[in-house]
Amino acid sequence: MKHLDVCLTPDLLHLHKLDNSIVVVADIFRATSCMVTGLAYGVKSITPVASVEECKLLQDRGFIAAAERDAHKVEGFDLDNSPFSYMNERLIGSEIAMTTTNGTLSIAKARASAVKVMVGAFLNLGALANHLRSEQYDVLVLCAGWKGRPNLEDTLFAGALAEELKDQFMLREDGTLMAQRLYNQSKENLLSAVSNSSHVRRLQRLGIQKDIAYCLQKDLYDVVPVLRGTTLVAMN
Repeated sequence: MKHLDVCLTPDLLHLHKLDNSIVVVADIFRATSCMVTGLAYGVKSITPVASVEECKLLQDRGFIAAAERDAHKVEGFDLDNSPFSYMNERLIGSEIAMTTTNGTLSIAKARASAVKVMVGAFLNLGALANHLRSEQYDVLVLCAGWKGRPNLEDTLFAGALAEELKDQFMLREDGTLMAQRLYNQSKENLLSAVSNSSHVRRLQRLGIQKDIAYCLQKDLYDVVPVLRGTTLVAMN
């Protein structure tokens, strides 16, 4: 039987064997929610990069560039890290370069060893689960966390995906069981469950509560982003 495991922070990724695994990267507040939203609204591709410098180089080559550090937009770039910024009609058909504090770094870390890298959010939970059921590989959910530390919202998403796939995948590691149980305790009101979390407090100080509520909505889109080479595109 296939296995589903959860890595609670990229700093623990070295403890997991990836050579037979699809890695699903989750950065719920807000990178992977932006990626799902952008592709759902007609963005052609998103190229995630680990550093601001790499993002600037792509911007100089004509990409629309999104750069975020510590939940703030980096000066000189086109987009911030709010999913609402990706709903603009001018972005339809565009190629976007993106760097964020945690999410794009997690993708970069997973890319070297994983069979495939995909992007998950509550926004595409059902579509992602449906696709993973059809795959022959194990799954590792990589929670982006915050600067090497676990966070609540990504762990809740990992638990939600584990709950969706529990009949098709073996859930064997304690981190996976912890995430699943946490989600089941919280699923009736995710917004309340994260209300005192560190990243929610961080975002609330910026006055963007609407982003928090939006990113916790389930199954708004059937888009499944997948990394092709170095670029995320919507899986056909």
